[in-house]
Amino acid sequence: MKHRAILVTGASRGLGAALALRFAAPGVTLHLVARDPVGLARTAEACAARGAAAHTAALDVRDAAPLAAQLLAWDDAVPFDLVIANAGVTGGTPDGGGLEDWATADRVLGVNLLGAVNTVAPLLPRLVARRAGRLAFIASVAAFRGLPDSPAYCASKAGLWAYGESLRARLAPEGVGVTVCAPGFFASDMSRQFSGRHPFELSAEAMAERLAHAIEAGRGRAVVPRRMGYPLRLLELMPSRWADLATRRFRFTVSD
Repeated sequence: MKHRAILVTGASRGLGAALALRFAAPGVTLHLVARDPVGLARTAEACAARGAAAHTAALDVRDAAPLAAQLLAWDDAVPFDLVIANAGVTGGTPDGGGLEDWATADRVLGVNLLGAVNTVAPLLPRLVARRAGRLAFIASVAAFRGLPDSPAYCASKAGLWAYGESLRARLAPEGVGVTVCAPGFFASDMSRQFSGRHPFELSAEAMAERLAHAIEAGRGRAVVPRRMGYPLRLLELMPSRWADLATRRFRFTVSD
């Protein structure tokens, strides 16, 4: 299915920018949200060069009221048929060791999980009333297993995965589709913050292409690459002692 009115959060760089560019085409209206106005302008310019109409708003997805006001105004003008909740930040064990602190956990959970809720909640009644549209949640393979060095990040993505799965079951009879995405490593500023191994890493453009294909095909789930995501899911079938031993092999630190 070809979408014509698309919202992408976290669109100033990385996967969000790559997704915006992937969907950019003549006749497409893109609405781009992120905190960085310079990065947003760069993404919008690149999308316009591909023939799309691009509108931007420099907003933090944690700020529910101004975000809702902007999204509803955009929807009034051109009703959304695809909403991609992509905005995300990382956290974890800092350089030099130690534990993740409260401020980091609050920021990660606020952006990755509550930010996605803030994005879709104002639009849900309208999508249901129109009996049309699709939501796409960009979670992570980290949703499938808590990793020792990124508890808040894993928790945020696990919550987002469950939220999307719940909405998909609830909204299907209302004519609204949901795709829950679990990307693995892809080349980005966020990925470069992780000091450990990056198995099966793709470019941001390759990841965006595979996720966009799943969204356009109307798939309920997209795990990319499967050879990384599904082994993590299978760990939940193992005794906890063995699963914990396996996950301790994935150690890393996160730089600022």
